[in-house]
Amino acid sequence: ILLLVSVNQILLLLLVLTVCAILYNKVHQVPLALSNETVDLESPEEMEEEIPVVICAAAGRMGAAVAAISSIYSNTEANVLFYIVGLKTTIPHIRKWIENSKLKEIKFKVVEFNPMVLKGKIRQDASRPELLQPLNFVRFYLPLLIQKHEKVIYLDDDVIVQGDIQELYDTKLAPGHAAAFSDDCDLPSTHEMVRSVGMQNTYMGFLDYRKQAIRDLGISPSTCSFNPGVIVANMTEWKHQRITKQLEKWMQRNVEENLYSSTLGGGVATSPMLIVFHGKYSSINPMWHIRHLGWSPDARYSEQFLQEAKLLHWNGRYKPWDYPSVHTDLWENWFIPDPSGKFKLTRPDS
Repeated sequence: ILLLVSVNQILLLLLVLTVCAILYNKVHQVPLALSNETVDLESPEEMEEEIPVVICAAAGRMGAAVAAISSIYSNTEANVLFYIVGLKTTIPHIRKWIENSKLKEIKFKVVEFNPMVLKGKIRQDASRPELLQPLNFVRFYLPLLIQKHEKVIYLDDDVIVQGDIQELYDTKLAPGHAAAFSDDCDLPSTHEMVRSVGMQNTYMGFLDYRKQAIRDLGISPSTCSFNPGVIVANMTEWKHQRITKQLEKWMQRNVEENLYSSTLGGGVATSPMLIVFHGKYSSINPMWHIRHLGWSPDARYSEQFLQEAKLLHWNGRYKPWDYPSVHTDLWENWFIPDPSGKFKLTRPDS
């Protein structure tokens, strides 16, 4: 009996000492490395905020998406997650390209876009059929494609990022704003370029002001437009304001009333955004969206200006993977050849 009592006393003493040790550790914050507890801590990279970047990979221009991704990945230490959006027929190609090149280290998700969501919402126009491609409208449906992120970056595929994408992600959106864009009047250095190629940078260049529905909007035709090829979006506000539904409404009205067409400046994907976001968007730093590199095969920016730019955009007909085009060296720096050999650059000697 005495032996049993002694054992019980020893066990009780050990229990008290253990409790005291645990309390001491909590009070004095003993480093986990010195304790016997095994705690599964996330690595610093995993604890870092994820930056979701949405880029489309369309058939015939997948090299553009690859070059854009390559430039982003090479110029940042941020924790970037690429959402690469494609159609069912193109997804295997882009996945193979990434997994069999130096981009295999990136974090990415391939997302299939179902073009059936556009049924009845696009007016067919033979003058510029490339502007009617389904993936041009992915930006309308960001909350349906991206579920878990509060803030998202959307980029057209014909861009090259020379700065740290973290800086673009840190763009401040004003309360109540679902997105930030670049104004087409924001950079004096681009004004001469716009004039030289005859490009419109006001609402008059995108909407048909002969139509009563457009005049009823009360938007002056001389209002500066914005370019939706680079977007920083707040998903909470986007869903709260039902932005996708608003965009679809104007798409359907255009089918019925021909309020804008692809013969005008921005085609059918820009115009609904100009209407829905008028007066309700924040601004992106102008150097984070240098545009119009694809509007003329001759008009060029100064090399110094382009070196200082954070993001270059070849919007327009003259793409840097085709010929003729300008400033192709800046784009080709980031291009990664297609392992399958399907995508080839068009060059004078090819």
